[in-house]
Amino acid sequence: MFHRIGRRRAEEEIAGILRRHAELEARMIANQMPPHLAQSAAAPEPPAEPTPVVDDFLPPELRVPSHDQVEGRVMPWPWPIVLDDKILACAECETYRDWLIISTRGQVWLRCRTGHQQLEPRLDTAWFNRCSGPSDATHATFEDCLRHLGH
Repeated sequence: MFHRIGRRRAEEEIAGILRRHAELEARMIANQMPPHLAQSAAAPEPPAEPTPVVDDFLPPELRVPSHDQVEGRVMPWPWPIVLDDKILACAECETYRDWLIISTRGQVWLRCRTGHQQLEPRLDTAWFNRCSGPSDATHATFEDCLRHLGH
């Protein structure tokens, strides 16, 4: 018996909410403002002072290229890289430290000091972004970047 009373009260509350919603929607459709909004709209606003126009763009020498203007990013990594409890080594010369880590086109490449490059599928762009610091320079070519990093 109490379940029926509780269910009837819940149905009455839902019907009241639906009725109020329909009334509000009808007022909005008829382009009538609710009374509490009509009062605030009737109060005149003080005239606003004109906002000065300021050039908020950085000068060209301080602008950083966006991700779609850069082919890739490179960072030095002088330490060994440990993945799955194993130290990564170059597939050709077996060097295990002093890497350049290259992030390009959603892939991460490792380059050893002697110039061998290998794709590392266990590393991703998110890892690169977490571990890399801010860029200190941009370069037109990959060779310029290698010279800048001393490789």
